[in-house]
Amino acid sequence: MPVTLDPDAAAVYKAFQEAGRPAYETLTAPEAREYYRSARVVSNPEPPALESTKPLAIPAPHGTIPARIYTPKTLRKSNGLAPCLVFFHGGGWVIGDLDTHEVVCQKLAHEGELIVISVDYRLAPEHKFPAAADDAITATKWVAANASQFGIDAAHLLIGGDSAGGNLAAVVALAARDGDGPKLAGQVLIYPATDFAMTHPSHSEPETSILLTHSVIKWFCNHYLNGAADIEHWKASPARAKTLAGLPPAYVLTAGADPLRDEGAEYAARLKEAGVPMTYRHFPGQFHGFFTMGKLLQQANVAVSEIAGWLKTLK
Repeated sequence: MPVTLDPDAAAVYKAFQEAGRPAYETLTAPEAREYYRSARVVSNPEPPALESTKPLAIPAPHGTIPARIYTPKTLRKSNGLAPCLVFFHGGGWVIGDLDTHEVVCQKLAHEGELIVISVDYRLAPEHKFPAAADDAITATKWVAANASQFGIDAAHLLIGGDSAGGNLAAVVALAARDGDGPKLAGQVLIYPATDFAMTHPSHSEPETSILLTHSVIKWFCNHYLNGAADIEHWKASPARAKTLAGLPPAYVLTAGADPLRDEGAEYAARLKEAGVPMTYRHFPGQFHGFFTMGKLLQQANVAVSEIAGWLKTLK
């Protein structure tokens, strides 16, 4: 599939190349995290003014999972309770944190007029599969169980995330459907990783190897997975679930210059075939990771606004 980057995406890619940033796979995981964290200053848009931003500590078998709750100034309520989006950040299960995705969470809260809880799940290689997936499930169950103390409507609980976070959101939706979690009102999968086999054409096309390169994906996978057997597990590859029937309404976003493009599109098609209400949005001229770059890429702001609009349609 030929890919032509939008002019602003091409300019950002050129700037990244000229900056001479080291490839993540040449760094240690802590070094890669610091590089990723520092890049947000250049690319994140201005945050909206919110009512509050507060830290949370979610109890878990291993201790606590850090999280952050964002409450906008304007909040949709029914019987005094508001919808809530539980969000999992991207970063290949190795990098990313509450800070790297703070502004998109703030924007989703502001434009979606709902509470957003961002979850700082454990990262690999210090914590390999299924640690991140287990934390995502644990956090979602805790939010549902404690919804009333935060003014959250437990019947209007949504999940979402980008990239690795989209993978975790898909996994949480499957777990909840099968009884390990609350009934969910919707799932937002932003260029999600759905199949660790990585055999789709977009995993080998030269024009998709931009920022999220083919080699760095393998570096992420080697850090996260324990071995080849994990590829088959639905908690790693949600596309390996026997059926996608019975899942909550989904919004699936893909980008043209993205190794994960084809598996995301295929997952969206399978959701639709399984009878899941599904909205699919493709950004042909953008690369993987664009969603958080609203200062540099207008399409990122378009994506946030469209997702916020979709969230408002869910009853």
